[in-house]
Amino acid sequence: MLADYGYRAIAPDWLGCGFSAQPDKRDFSYTCDAYVGAIKDLIAAFALDELSLVVQGFLGSVGLQYALRHPDKINRLIILNTPLSRDVKLPWMIAQWGWPLIGDMLTQDPLLVDRSLEGGSGFVIDEDNLQVYRKPFLTSSAAGRALVNIVKNLKNPSSLEEINSGLREWKKPVMIIWGTQDPWLSVSEAENLATKNPHIELVKLEKAKHYPQEHWSKEIAPVIVNFLGR
Repeated sequence: MLADYGYRAIAPDWLGCGFSAQPDKRDFSYTCDAYVGAIKDLIAAFALDELSLVVQGFLGSVGLQYALRHPDKINRLIILNTPLSRDVKLPWMIAQWGWPLIGDMLTQDPLLVDRSLEGGSGFVIDEDNLQVYRKPFLTSSAAGRALVNIVKNLKNPSSLEEINSGLREWKKPVMIIWGTQDPWLSVSEAENLATKNPHIELVKLEKAKHYPQEHWSKEIAPVIVNFLGR
C-alpha cells in the first residue's frame, strides 16, 4: 500500500523467519546485537543513506535498537505494538517456544502460526495468508529451530531499558500506531512516552489488537503516508 502511494517500501523477513535464511545458531547467534548487525548490513547492501523505519511486534524491538544506535540513518520512526517498557514479559504462548524440549516440539507444529496470529490479532486470518506464514514450517525443521533461538534471546531487560530510555530522549519524528485491545502489550507505555517526548505522536486504533497491520492496513497506510509527507 505504501508503494501504491509512491514510496519505495522494503519489507524484509528477519533472518530465521519467513523466506529468509534460517542459519544454525553456530552461524548466527540470534541475539539482539546480532539482529542489529544484520539490519545494518541489509541497509548497507541497499546503499540507503537515510530511511524511515516501521517496526511491529516483539522482535521489532531490535529495529528500535538499530535506530537508537544509528540515528543518522533514520528520518522517521513508525512503531506498531512493539515492547516499549522494561517491564514487558513475553506472552505465555510465545515464552513456551523457548523452553528446553517443549519449545523444540511446539515450534515444529505449523499450526502455531494460526494460534499466535489469531490469538494476538483477535480475528480470523485469511487462509491464503496463513498458508504463506505456515510454508517455512512445512518446508524445513530449521524454521522451528530458528524460532526457538529467537525466543530464547528475546528476554533481555537491558535491551528494553535501552529502548525506553532512548525513545524518551529521541529528537526525530516518531509515530506510534497502537491497537489498544492488544492482549499482550498495554498502551500505557506508549501513552507515557507520547506525554514525555513532544517528538512522539500516538494514534490509537480502538478495535485493533497485537497485529494491527493484519486487519487495519487500509486505515494505517494513509496515516503513515500523511506522517511521512509532512
